[in-house]
Amino acid sequence: MEELYLKDCYLKEFEATVESVKDDKFVVLDRTAFYPKSGGQPHDTGVIVRDDEEFPVVFVGKFDGTVSHEVSKVGLKEGDRVKGIIDWDRRQLFMKYHTACHILSAIIHDETGAKISGNQLAENKTRVDFNLENFDREQIKAYESKVNRIIDMNIPVDISLLTREEAFSIPSVVKLKDAFPPELEEIRVISIEDVDRQACGGTHVSNTGEIPHIEIFKAENKGKNNRRVYFRFRDE
Repeated sequence: MEELYLKDCYLKEFEATVESVKDDKFVVLDRTAFYPKSGGQPHDTGVIVRDDEEFPVVFVGKFDGTVSHEVSKVGLKEGDRVKGIIDWDRRQLFMKYHTACHILSAIIHDETGAKISGNQLAENKTRVDFNLENFDREQIKAYESKVNRIIDMNIPVDISLLTREEAFSIPSVVKLKDAFPPELEEIRVISIEDVDRQACGGTHVSNTGEIPHIEIFKAENKGKNNRRVYFRFRDE
């Protein structure tokens, strides 16, 4: 299966062939731009269209390396030629949140040395978890202005597919070396010049200037050496 979102996050429509349908609702295509739930980023929604008939996509997941689309309408069959249409408003929102998450995570790491232990994107907020013993709420609030300063700098966001050797020459990537299966020949790297460079399979904007200003509205302890901050986009 060709995963089109890996190379072009802005692809809204695509043509494909149905490879299989299970239980009348789990559809596998030969190529897809629908992002499957992964890495803290929610799945895309949208429709699969055959002729003039629409099949709403309500969930997208990746199982044993294959992207599966759950549709809420019966009727698709193996061999059907179809068009996929992404719910662009939802996708674009998560692109903005995901890139903002990279910026905030990079700032926290640069300021404290803390490692990011997880993140979760949602439609109205995003959270970032990180390993840090001391928890200075005022300092964390100050990160907000630093993120917004980077947003205003209109820095290009680059997506590259690198060989393992190239990727592992990047300090922020080599730390995750054990997370990549040995059969993986190419590693996708997201680069924000002078800010962040890390391996990531998610969707991102092409320039930080596309991101609204953020506000950090909650910070909390989640146990020993586990801190969490929540942010959302400002209404401006």
